[in-house]
Amino acid sequence: MAAENTFLYFAFGSNLLRERLQMTCPSAYKVAIGRIKDYCLGFSSFSGTRNQWNGGTATILSSAGVEVWGVVWCISNNEEECLNIQEGVHKGQYSMVEVAVELDKSEPTILHCKSFKMNHFEPSYPSPQYAKVLLLGAERNALPPHYLHTLQSIKTNGSKAPVPIWDKLQSILRQSNPTTAP
Repeated sequence: MAAENTFLYFAFGSNLLRERLQMTCPSAYKVAIGRIKDYCLGFSSFSGTRNQWNGGTATILSSAGVEVWGVVWCISNNEEECLNIQEGVHKGQYSMVEVAVELDKSEPTILHCKSFKMNHFEPSYPSPQYAKVLLLGAERNALPPHYLHTLQSIKTNGSKAPVPIWDKLQSILRQSNPTTAP
């Protein structure tokens, strides 16, 4: 299903939001929404480092009987290294993994996609801004209502510290659609 010289990427964290992903991978376009089974969503921080979101960031954790919903994006192969850098692969924070994504269609369809999993899980609440980006991306991509409810119930760290990437995203969102920007 991926075009030539592209790859499929399953996003479940901040890259649910198209505008966030396109900051790093401008070629990205949505293929479908889907879920990965036997995983749950977790939030973790990297030991000894401060991240741009001022809190935990999303990862997937093995968990029988649970599922994580997200978006399948098609991205140019030329942008794969940029995505790896964004996800901290070169710092050992995340590793690229292949996941089987079951699409939200009447007939079962599985796509094999690249995704990311944190290497060392240290539970940490996300910042309110990070949680907002996840929810906004999920809403804009029409993830199922039950999953939106799950994302709405994410506890945050309550941090009021500035999050420059959130400010930049808000600016991009206002420019692209001033009536629906957060």
